[in-house]
Amino acid sequence: MNVAAHPTLPDTPAELKEIIGSLVQENERYAEKNEHYVQENELLREQIRLLYATLYGKKSEKIAVGGDHPQLPLFDMPEPAELEPEPESVEVPAHSRKKRGRKPLPDHVPRVEIIHDIDEADKQCGCGCRLKRCGEDVCEKLDIIPAVIQVIRHIRPKYACPSCEGLDTEGAVVKIAPPAKQIIPKGIATAGLLAHVLTAKFCDALPFYRQEQQFRRLGVEIGRATMGNWAFTAAAACRPVIDLLQQEIRSGPLITMDETTVQVLDEPGRSATTKSYMWVCRGGLPDKPGIIYRYAPSRSSTVAESLVGDYTGVVQTDGYIGYDFLDTQPGIIHGGCLVHVRRKFRDAQKARGKAAQQTGSSDVALNYIRTLYRIEKEMKHPDLSFDEAVKIRHEKARPILTEFHAWLLKKTTQVVPKSLVGKAVSYALNQWDRVLVYLDHGFMTPDNNQTENAIRPFVLGRKNWLFAGTPEGAQASADLFSLIETAKANGLEPYAYLHYLFEKLPFASSKAEYRALLPMNLTPGDIVSGDVVTGV
Repeated sequence: MNVAAHPTLPDTPAELKEIIGSLVQENERYAEKNEHYVQENELLREQIRLLYATLYGKKSEKIAVGGDHPQLPLFDMPEPAELEPEPESVEVPAHSRKKRGRKPLPDHVPRVEIIHDIDEADKQCGCGCRLKRCGEDVCEKLDIIPAVIQVIRHIRPKYACPSCEGLDTEGAVVKIAPPAKQIIPKGIATAGLLAHVLTAKFCDALPFYRQEQQFRRLGVEIGRATMGNWAFTAAAACRPVIDLLQQEIRSGPLITMDETTVQVLDEPGRSATTKSYMWVCRGGLPDKPGIIYRYAPSRSSTVAESLVGDYTGVVQTDGYIGYDFLDTQPGIIHGGCLVHVRRKFRDAQKARGKAAQQTGSSDVALNYIRTLYRIEKEMKHPDLSFDEAVKIRHEKARPILTEFHAWLLKKTTQVVPKSLVGKAVSYALNQWDRVLVYLDHGFMTPDNNQTENAIRPFVLGRKNWLFAGTPEGAQASADLFSLIETAKANGLEPYAYLHYLFEKLPFASSKAEYRALLPMNLTPGDIVSGDVVTGV
């Protein structure tokens, strides 16, 4: 084609230069816009990969060393020397290995012996001598006795005077013992049955309608509405113990907090699909922890303020904005959660997908955090004091955190702010002062995992029973969860504790007697008694 003869092109050089200049500017604008579209497209792809990883990938947050990303990047921030120390030569002493096989059955389980002997005729040797027993072969099998329902008849004999019969006398003519005190005075449920029903729901996540079916198979009709009324009545009777438990939580050096959603159907002024919340606090003395659940219709910071009350000490939370008031609360030190920092980088790692072979920024951050937890694992010794823990953390963990912080600051200029890595870096820096709090307090851990573990049974139960009927029912559930989870945290078997509590609670009247029923004031030996076994 003859360009010079093209009818749309001018003949003068000045006009041609002007056209070329406008084309160059238009191309630059297109390149900028295209780069924006490419970046936006990549962010959307990143979110899709994270969604797929969340739905179909591994749920564990443990980081496998030597997995898909076995090493750190060559051209990214280098790993500090402390993260991977030089291998040391150590001598491994000789040792004996346990034989692989089935674990022995617990010694505390009762044994029933069945003798399988040979016939008497076979106990005679061919030489005519009587065989002598020289040993035995024992094989243990595990058996179970299904639940047995029984009726306990409370019989109160009546007494009357035959000589005064038909005469006008003052006072009662017939004498009878007062009714036995029960947790539900006019109900048919004993402490044992009530403990069984509540443990099944709030510990084993078995809804009342499934328990109704189980009881029907055992030959007894107990409706789900009846069991719900029992739970509500039991929670109301336990209110003095719950109030004391709240005080116990504020008596220690540390409170950890978290919250999760719950759906309440019949809530005044709100639709059945509106989200409500279950708040959880863990506190008290380090060796005698307490856990309290609190239902609230909202996620407002006022709920957290009411739970904290006049407490002074360390409060450890995640990065939810509703906890920001703790930063300015007099007498409170606000600690952060390193696991939530790790979780952000873990999401960024998942979103890269399996196709990304080269390790990236998220792997570097996770390696820093992995090293911090390796230090915590080395410190798990029963004789290690809180002061010694603080000393070790300052010697080993603080240098790692210092390098990690410098790496985070550098990354702010190298990553896209809206990307998952960018969000993870921003979250870590925003929470940094809170994360460092654990260094100075030996009774703390770097994360809020203990409270998350306490809230997990509620989340598991929510998947089975889905919702609460009323706000009063939700709070009754919260109170019963509080007692069960506190019992578990103090090494008590939940059914045994509830059985003991429901047996003793009707006889308690003073604050000291109620306090004695708190799980942290009991031992397993205290609740394994004749009262619990017989139900009398």
